[in-house]
Amino acid sequence: MNYSEEDTKSIVDQYKSAPNRETVNRLAQVYNKSARSIIGKLAKEGVYQRVEYRTKTGEIPVTKLQLVEELCSQLAVNESDLIGLEKAPKQTLKNLLDAIEELRLGEN
Repeated sequence: MNYSEEDTKSIVDQYKSAPNRETVNRLAQVYNKSARSIIGKLAKEGVYQRVEYRTKTGEIPVTKLQLVEELCSQLAVNESDLIGLEKAPKQTLKNLLDAIEELRLGEN
C-alpha cells in the first residue's frame, strides 16, 4: 500500500492537527485504506500517538503484582517475605498502600 509524498504529508498534517482515532478513521475513508494502514503510515512517520488504556475510573491499570512490589518497597521487605499476597483482592492491596501512605504522612 504505497502512499505518494503528497498523501503522506497531508495524512501527517491532518493527524497532527487532531491526533485521535476519529481522524484515523476519516483518513482511512478519504484515502480508501484501512485504519491499520493509516496507523502504520503514521507510525512509520513517527507521529502516531498510541491511545493509553484506562480503567472505568480513568486510572492507568496496575497489576496486583505491581501493587505487591510497591508494598515491598514501602515496607522495605523482600518479595519472598510476602509470598501469596498477590492473591489478595486488588482493592485490599490498594487499601494497604493507602494506609502506609497515611502513616508516613502522620509521621511528618
